[in-house]
Amino acid sequence: MELQQSQTVGKIATSIPGAAELFRQHGISFCCGGSDSIQEAAVAAGLSPEAMLSELQSLVRAASTEAPEGTIDLIHHLRTRYHDTHRAELISLIPLAAKVERVHADHPDAPLGLADLLERIKSDLGDHMHREEVFLFPLMERDDQPMLTRPIEQMRHEHDVEAQHLAELEHVTGGFHLPEGACNSWRALYTNAKKFSDDLVRHMHLENEILFPRFTSAKV
Repeated sequence: MELQQSQTVGKIATSIPGAAELFRQHGISFCCGGSDSIQEAAVAAGLSPEAMLSELQSLVRAASTEAPEGTIDLIHHLRTRYHDTHRAELISLIPLAAKVERVHADHPDAPLGLADLLERIKSDLGDHMHREEVFLFPLMERDDQPMLTRPIEQMRHEHDVEAQHLAELEHVTGGFHLPEGACNSWRALYTNAKKFSDDLVRHMHLENEILFPRFTSAKV
């Protein structure tokens, strides 16, 4: 993945595993300020754009070590480590979010709308993963390259939709920042929602940057 200072922090935060946390540590917003370039965001945070780019490049290198070498093994890894995990986590996250919203509705930092957002993610991401499992992955396992160009383009587009959901998740939760005195349910909600968010970024990175390029020269 090529990195440039002109790329937006919103795009990078949802494309590179660990970038969102890096931005949070530096006080850089990638939901409301997601249209800022890496250069602009770094300067505003009092950082060197070159140093920020170097940190991001280190994250890209680290992310590439997760992928199994064989395509069939990588697909199996995506199914079991990410698809199955996303489904299970969303089932538990949605009622927990609804509970926190209901109990703490009057709190100024309550994540109002989070349960509805997670429901939308569950629907969109569920449909996306189903299409991969019943159509895209079997074509890849057969190495049917002529049939893969358009489905891969569609999957990349759907990843962009999920990236928008992740930016909204960051906004609704205030970067998963817990208010003072947050109850255990609120703490569990943000811990697990952040883990889900980080996992989804890793999932999409493995597909966009490692799996898909094995079948097409297209890059994000």
